[in-house]
Amino acid sequence: MPAPVCLIENTKEGELKVRQEALQILADIGQPVVVVAIVGLYRTGKSYLMNKLAGKRTGFSLGSTIQSETKGIWMWCVPHPLKPKQTLVLLDTEGLGDVEKGDSKNDSWIFALSVLLSSAFVYNSMGTIDQRALEQLHYVTELTELIKVKSTPASRDDFDETGEFMSFFPTFIWTVRDFTLQLEIDGRPITEDEYLENALQLKNGSSPKVTLFNLPRECIRLFFPARKCFVFDRPASKSGLHRIEELQERDLEPEFVAQAKKFCGYIFENCKVKTIKGGHVVTGKFLGNLAVTYVDAIRSGAVPCMENAVLALAQIENSAAVMEAVAHYEKEMSQRVKFPTDTLKEFLDLHAVCEKGAIQIFMDRSFKDDSREFQGQLMSDLEIKKEQFLRRNERESSAGCQKLIKDLFQSVEAGISSGKYSRKGGYQQFMADQQAAVMKYNQAPRKGTQADNELKSFLKGQESMATSILQADNALTESDKAIEAERLRAEAAERERQVMQEKQDELQQKLEDQKRSYEEHVQQLMVKMEEDRKKLVEDNERVVTSKLKEQEKLLMEGFEQKANALQSQIQSLSNELANAQNKSSWFSDILGGIGSIASMVLPGIGGKLLGIGTSLLSRFI
Repeated sequence: MPAPVCLIENTKEGELKVRQEALQILADIGQPVVVVAIVGLYRTGKSYLMNKLAGKRTGFSLGSTIQSETKGIWMWCVPHPLKPKQTLVLLDTEGLGDVEKGDSKNDSWIFALSVLLSSAFVYNSMGTIDQRALEQLHYVTELTELIKVKSTPASRDDFDETGEFMSFFPTFIWTVRDFTLQLEIDGRPITEDEYLENALQLKNGSSPKVTLFNLPRECIRLFFPARKCFVFDRPASKSGLHRIEELQERDLEPEFVAQAKKFCGYIFENCKVKTIKGGHVVTGKFLGNLAVTYVDAIRSGAVPCMENAVLALAQIENSAAVMEAVAHYEKEMSQRVKFPTDTLKEFLDLHAVCEKGAIQIFMDRSFKDDSREFQGQLMSDLEIKKEQFLRRNERESSAGCQKLIKDLFQSVEAGISSGKYSRKGGYQQFMADQQAAVMKYNQAPRKGTQADNELKSFLKGQESMATSILQADNALTESDKAIEAERLRAEAAERERQVMQEKQDELQQKLEDQKRSYEEHVQQLMVKMEEDRKKLVEDNERVVTSKLKEQEKLLMEGFEQKANALQSQIQSLSNELANAQNKSSWFSDILGGIGSIASMVLPGIGGKLLGIGTSLLSRFI
């Protein structure tokens, strides 16, 4: 992108609207995205920091007057400077508290959307982190009203669902501009992070004034598991600030340049890709769908719900994953299979390779397919496509064999028509000509899977003619004719037996392929679910650790009641963590779901599912 575009427009009527141009840009980004959003009061230099992250002096509008330049949320997608397999998505927001806007609710939605869409959330303020600065950050206290975690309200026995915010909220980064104080407490030097944590300390008491003092601090501490702080000197003299985007780096204050470099370095090195709850990585297209889902909820008057958003996007992504996987299978089969294949095994081996790749594509893109509905759809669609290719393989084999038979037996047919075999010794000549044609047919290459069937079918059609020629041949005695007729009947019976055996062999091969297909589905599913399980364990451990640290900090600060209130959240997360750590239960549930679907889609393997599942389960436990 040469320049930013508007992602979420804030119209003159005060409505939020996702712009199609931005969605198209995001739709073309298949890489995981690191999403950095910045919010803060207007005219505090947010856009300058975002331009620095983009590696440009200009881009996001800086403006030079007291009027707010950025309306809505603007987006700039740039290659990640350190991680080539990721894309950096920068979101610059309109200034909070714009006097020209007149609708504070609009500010709250911009703030909430920035939290929901980002993996790193930057709050930009001026001067110091004091009570006034925290009061200006009242938007964080409104998140409990603007964001829901679950679609169903928690019962009285459940802990407040905002306790789950920490599991999916972004890293919180407070940037303090035009900072003039010394970083020290009681004469002791402190770091920027210590400065932030000290500013977030709570006061004892229950008066309205104390409650108002503590509320934004508590929200930041309880909602954001990772916090970071950066302070910046004034970048230039007052006369140069209005044209800062025109200034070269050498014209800026050296300390400011170093601080900006440190800030960018932290973002590039430490900020992770955007994920949703459960650890699913967000790509550009996914981010666009996420933005649409949240904005649609706001426009409808509802509260954006994480659970509903994830479920809605799972439907979109999983449907697309099935279509992409099936399209891959069709393309690969069309390229790999040279119709007709010599044997059914050759066809099934190629099918197995293409199917494996298709399942992998589905696994890479799909998520939260808890009921295995979409994997079952994939299993069914691939089985249908396989049958279509199999029938094509058989049709092309049959057509080729019929043409070959017509060419090779043309002289025999001509002899029958001309009466060549209606003479003494004609039967022996007929049989010799027929066997010569059969030999040439058998020697011909690439006849396909229907070669024997087509030949047997043709020879069966010639049985009555052979019998007629036999009976008309005066060179043979009645005894010779009887013996030869019996031989013909025996050969016909043997051909019928061979046809039945070949059908049984083909059926067995197809059943074995269904078994292999099921094993491939289960194998890849279990690998994916093990990755998901590890992510869940990692996320839960991170959140539990953060809450335990917060609990310990509250106890040290003398807030025993608040610390005890965290215990129910910690216990619930610990129980969830214990369940995820129980591999046997985790994978048994998976096998039960996929097994039920497979028994309907692949009925031929129904009785073998338990044994297959038990064997595969032992590899992961």
